[in-house]
Amino acid sequence: MTRGTGTAGAAVPPSGTSEAGGAGGGTGAGGAAVRGRTGAGRTGGGAGAGGPARGPAAGGGDPRGGRAGAGGAGAGGARRGDLPRTALTALAPAVWGTTYLVTTEFLPAGHPLFAGLLRALPAGLVAVAWSRTLPRGAWWGKAAVLGVLNIGLFLPLLFTAAERLPGGPAATLGAAQPLLVALLAVPVLHERLSAWRLGWGAAGVAGVGLVVIGPDAALDGTGIAAGLAGAATMALGVTLTKRWGRPAGVGPLAFAGWQLSAGGLFLLPLTFAVEGPPPAIGAHAALGYLWLGLVGGLITYALWFQGLGALPVTSAALLALLSPLVAAVLGAAVLGQALGPVQLAGFGLALAALVAGQLPPPVRRRPPAPPRGKEPGAVAAGR
Repeated sequence: MTRGTGTAGAAVPPSGTSEAGGAGGGTGAGGAAVRGRTGAGRTGGGAGAGGPARGPAAGGGDPRGGRAGAGGAGAGGARRGDLPRTALTALAPAVWGTTYLVTTEFLPAGHPLFAGLLRALPAGLVAVAWSRTLPRGAWWGKAAVLGVLNIGLFLPLLFTAAERLPGGPAATLGAAQPLLVALLAVPVLHERLSAWRLGWGAAGVAGVGLVVIGPDAALDGTGIAAGLAGAATMALGVTLTKRWGRPAGVGPLAFAGWQLSAGGLFLLPLTFAVEGPPPAIGAHAALGYLWLGLVGGLITYALWFQGLGALPVTSAALLALLSPLVAAVLGAAVLGQALGPVQLAGFGLALAALVAGQLPPPVRRRPPAPPRGKEPGAVAAGR
């Protein structure tokens, strides 16, 4: 039995309170509270810095049409009540940080497309079968676009960078994703360019670079291009996911299943055309593929897409800094890679950027206007 989704582009019913983040919203301390809709994705009004609005947790819909807005959480920082949701969302990039170790220590080399295929397609088909939910209407096309960007293009580029570059440079290139998301949020979500987000995004890249790039790091042109392209495709996919939201009645597992299936189907013919027959898979490699597909694919993508609908997009993107940090910790713990004072300083800088990215930018408070008749110069003018 197949359940269809609701109206194409409709937002998920409210599951809590989310901050409004109107595209051109005011930044005063007294934003108006609005029930049942968010201002995200609209030009003009919006809640101010201190004006939470009740709205959908997984992507606010435009009340004037069927198009999903930019999401329940606005361009500001996450609220205190979002801490559990932020922690759950952070599990996804933390688990993805194991990809570098698993790729180099468990998987057969020279098959990045096959690795991406096995990570995506089986997990996606399981999720769709379990949820018994298929897209409807315009969501067939949207799911295909998001699946290609977030899965079909990103995963093989990720594995290519992981194979051709040391873990340090590959992780640093991936850490550029929050910067790209902050820039894409301007044309795609109509958010104002945030110097706060850009600054902490740059600090995060610098911190990751200090952690994982050593003086003897070997750089490969193809690997660098793959790392940058992977960060760009994932950044665009994340931003479009925030813009389109999630259809009404569709859970995060089904939503992740659509994208994993679409990305896997995109990779299926490409894999056999480029790489030929699949490699031999021993018990060691089977464990690696199982980890990447079940935990690093099905479970973490469901958590990730659920978090994207509820958190500010740039805040969620900064959580991706956990991936290279986890990779560095695993390299030290499992492979004996030392972390010196410079690496530890970079670790602290990256963590500071990650935490600061979850907070709202500081708001400059204007001095209160003087009462009528008390304006400067009023006495001198004889009024």
